[in-house]
Amino acid sequence: MKKIFLLFFIVIAFNASSQSLIGGDNILKTNLSADAINNYNITFEKSINHFISLSVNYKNMPLSKLPLKAITKQFIKNPDIDFDNFKIGNTTITFEGRFYLGLSKMSGFYIGPYIRYGNYDLSVPASYTYTPDKIFPTEIVKPITAVATLDGTVRTQSYGAHVGMQFQLLTKLVLDISFMGGHYGTSTGKLEFSPPGGFPKPAQVALKQVLDNTKAAPFKFKSIVDATKASVDMEGPWWGLRGLGIGLGLRF
Repeated sequence: MKKIFLLFFIVIAFNASSQSLIGGDNILKTNLSADAINNYNITFEKSINHFISLSVNYKNMPLSKLPLKAITKQFIKNPDIDFDNFKIGNTTITFEGRFYLGLSKMSGFYIGPYIRYGNYDLSVPASYTYTPDKIFPTEIVKPITAVATLDGTVRTQSYGAHVGMQFQLLTKLVLDISFMGGHYGTSTGKLEFSPPGGFPKPAQVALKQVLDNTKAAPFKFKSIVDATKASVDMEGPWWGLRGLGIGLGLRF
């Protein structure tokens, strides 16, 4: 992914060499703060007039171990979830309109309302313990502890705004500093687990109890467990805060 971003900038820089040194109605940039935490992204911004621009941002974070694990533990209350092996990834597309207060196009202080669509991939391991049914009345059976890894996607749609400043640095280099912002919307999702080689009734009961004990208000969960699979449907509000972000781009 990093090589793709580098190729984008090389191509744009080459094309820009034949244009005027300063100006241009387009900017191609990346948020370095997000890139640093493997949240790779690219943004194309186009000036509409002296004070307004439109942009589209694509962002992708590969499925990886959970960041901010301690905070997630406090939010998702279930001791049977293995947060050490909990994985998350995401792909988002953001459409933004910016209103600039500077003296030149796409420069100075701005307010940027936006709409964001996101797919968040989850891999959630949960342990459960059950006692198999006896085959013979005198048989001694021991409890079995197993792990069900539920995989799936949460789809989100949210609306928000942020504020920041954008500067022209060198001939074609642009610095974009986003100070703060936030968004709010809705989310729906589904996680599934298919056990290999059958799923006895005691195991179904034990796993359903574990899933039903998951609490993460204000999100709502509905679990179904049968002989072939386990699934969890979820829905709830979706929100996020945007802290300091530093972007670097090329203007052409």
